[in-house]
Amino acid sequence: MKRLFLLLLISVASIESNAQTPVGTWSGNLNVSGIKLPLIFHIQQSGDSLVSTLDSPAQGAKGIPVNKTTFLNNELKIEIQSIGADYRGTLQGDSISGVFTQMGMNLPLILKTNLEKVKPPQRPQTPAPPFSYNIEDVTFTNPIDTNTLAGTLTTPRNKSQIPVVIMITGSGAQDRDETLFEHKPFWVIAHHLTNNGVGVLRLDDRGVGGSSKGKKGATSANFATDIDAAVNYLSKRGFTYIGLIGHSEGGMIAPMVAGKNKKVGFIISMAGPGVNINELMVKQTFDAVKSYGVTDENAREKANYNQKIYNFITNYKGDSLAKEFRTFIQSELPEPDEFKEMTAEMKQSTIDQQISAATSPWFVYFLKFKPQAYISKLKIPVLALNGNKDVQVYAKDNLAGWEKSLKKAGNKNYEVVELAGLNHLFQEAKTGSVTEYAEIEQTISPKALDVITTWILKLK
Repeated sequence: MKRLFLLLLISVASIESNAQTPVGTWSGNLNVSGIKLPLIFHIQQSGDSLVSTLDSPAQGAKGIPVNKTTFLNNELKIEIQSIGADYRGTLQGDSISGVFTQMGMNLPLILKTNLEKVKPPQRPQTPAPPFSYNIEDVTFTNPIDTNTLAGTLTTPRNKSQIPVVIMITGSGAQDRDETLFEHKPFWVIAHHLTNNGVGVLRLDDRGVGGSSKGKKGATSANFATDIDAAVNYLSKRGFTYIGLIGHSEGGMIAPMVAGKNKKVGFIISMAGPGVNINELMVKQTFDAVKSYGVTDENAREKANYNQKIYNFITNYKGDSLAKEFRTFIQSELPEPDEFKEMTAEMKQSTIDQQISAATSPWFVYFLKFKPQAYISKLKIPVLALNGNKDVQVYAKDNLAGWEKSLKKAGNKNYEVVELAGLNHLFQEAKTGSVTEYAEIEQTISPKALDVITTWILKLK
């Protein structure tokens, strides 16, 4: 699924003459459902204007530009049009006391000039040398879309007949380690598997790292051809037992590839969708919004709003989707609560971004996708995993979808496992909220690693 990010902010500012000035470096903590998310604003004078950037250390984000800042009568206003958020605060001495607003949430945020050094997030599971296995950087070409793919292949030393898996990332352009908030889950998985006798190929997505951008308007179907090319590459290298491990959208792509390429010997889905995507997305909206601490009523309102959008896109048959979708959301949908606090400019920018995202070829294909059509044809060994605190892919319904389809396929070698206490990233979590991802030091639960490793090794 499209990962839900709380922040990615800040912009070019304009400023009016005041006795006090917000020029400088300001830091503070957002408290999101009990989790502290540090923010650092850098505001500099540039002629008659201000140029501002934001750092979000916990998310590994630095130097993010802002859209608009005004400063009048000691009140600082910052508008972040791209994500429909703003900050308003009053400057008093060495602090700015205000409120950060986004996604209908109003979060107090006090900024201070006495910048405290923010410690980088601790990620104790990130592998560190020396390594006891072979590491090889590889490149190859997808012959269908003619794009170049780059990655890292790790293999055990002094072993020849080994299973080897290809890692498939979730949605959004990601690197070979599936890096998020300085977590590197695919590297952690590869390290664990290779130390236990399983080879691993992990790849940069199109346009990331060493992989070329490929064709414009690519969908999950195009990404599946990348993984198919990876399977064929490993086969030519002499590997005979090749599996796929897909996380989130990657768990959707794995059955697509396995259904066509008979060289795939097994697949593992880590929170890959097992039910229709438009249904899954409505549940995701409710669970994700609810995890922010809002009422059931408000969460249901958001879910219902999105369901109308998903239904429109899924059922649309014409050739002017963007144009007609704009008319639909502006004339037939109620104005979201968060619009009440926005300027006309912010509203328009938010609508434009929503239209661009919702009508993109990738999203339209994704939303209309029916995983059961592919899962129900799988005869090879399958392991489907979900954490029961996953707010992006609801475990019970999703795993039930996998099992139903695998039974329909007549598959005799599958396991469907719900892992207690784990979120969408398979971290041990308190609530499962996306706001916890950066706060949790653990990259991936050892019990998830053990389940995956044990299952692969018992296959052969």
